[in-house]
Amino acid sequence: MQDIVRRLDTCRVCGRDDWLEVTSFGSVPLANGFLDPADLPAEEPVYPVDVIVCRGCRLMAIRHVIRPDVLFRHYVYVTSESDQMTSHMRRIASWCTRRARLAPGELVVELGSNVGLQLKLFQEQGQRVVGVDPAENLAEVANARGVRTLPEFFGADQGRRIAAELGEAKLVLGRQCFAHIDDVHNVLDGATAVLAPDGLVAIEVPYLLDLLEENQFDTIYHEHLSYYSVTTLGHLFQRHGLRIVHVERAAVHGGSIVVFAARTESEHETGPAVGRLLSLERQSGLGSDEVYLEFGERAHQVIKEVGDLVRELAARGLTVAGYGAPSKGTTLLQFCELGPAELRFCSDTTSLKHGRLLPGTRIPCCSPEQARDQEPDYYLLLAWNYADEIIGKEREFLRRGGKFIIPIPQPRVVTAEPVPAVA
Repeated sequence: MQDIVRRLDTCRVCGRDDWLEVTSFGSVPLANGFLDPADLPAEEPVYPVDVIVCRGCRLMAIRHVIRPDVLFRHYVYVTSESDQMTSHMRRIASWCTRRARLAPGELVVELGSNVGLQLKLFQEQGQRVVGVDPAENLAEVANARGVRTLPEFFGADQGRRIAAELGEAKLVLGRQCFAHIDDVHNVLDGATAVLAPDGLVAIEVPYLLDLLEENQFDTIYHEHLSYYSVTTLGHLFQRHGLRIVHVERAAVHGGSIVVFAARTESEHETGPAVGRLLSLERQSGLGSDEVYLEFGERAHQVIKEVGDLVRELAARGLTVAGYGAPSKGTTLLQFCELGPAELRFCSDTTSLKHGRLLPGTRIPCCSPEQARDQEPDYYLLLAWNYADEIIGKEREFLRRGGKFIIPIPQPRVVTAEPVPAVA
């Protein structure tokens, strides 16, 4: 285990070693470590999920870092093509095109580009594109779709190599991957190596303020090393000759921010959204210890409430299944210690997960088509960030008497007729 996991002693952003110990969620298997029923290990390796906050730059992080090739070389998360996510990716393309003043023929580099859906939108606008993603299986899909993708981890070497081959990039984009990165300084060295003098770096991350206020503890797992605020990202970018010039908030993944940074000496003006969010973070107490400690207490209370509710339903002979099997869902089930005795199956649209067992809990995962043949009384909505879209799509299930349990920020039951939150 020692060669796979290391302890984070100094802050990856500012280098300080003064940590607030927030809470521990125990030791669990990797959130995306789906199991083949034909080749089950006697025991799955488990790793701690301990939450800490740097008292210098206020980075929130998990204490134990898993070697990245263990997490990402064969990755089962595929960018969603739901209506919500497709619309969001189009907004990202629009924001970036306007802010970076992108013209046809200019270069866009995306790190953590997955199967290339975001880059495809820039390609359709006439930009040249290249993606960098360490998941070899996903890079293969992207390349087959005509989106050039390097199956590598992005860093200074890759940035210099792309610049030498393709020229400078007007936009360097990282969507929902920055939280996965341990050596953020090497990545930003790569970004600045390829960035044009008037170019922009655009980083999308889950927003720490939303995570804390909406009690999104199930988004804390081994792949997510860091949890960022605008304050913390400002400290980080400054160390690389960059300054934040604009921030957009978005509803995806429970609440995210897209942070645009330019070279310090560039002519890009700093917009008012930056100051507004920095002020909001101060007013919300992100500079104090109390807000993080209170979050830890609320998280453990909801873990107990969700677990108790599902166990009570199962004890009454009612059937419960999981709707979706995202990383946050496998994490929630492990924290709640729910297994096949409580959840008969989980249904997910990702074909890579079908026929496999969820990590830790060993609940079987099936396709939505298979789930319709064994419809439960209740669905525990593990993909709660798509709740509105899913519930709208499943109106017939509700009309037949089915119910949804939405676990976050606190458990509530959704029926054809609304019912109050669980006390």
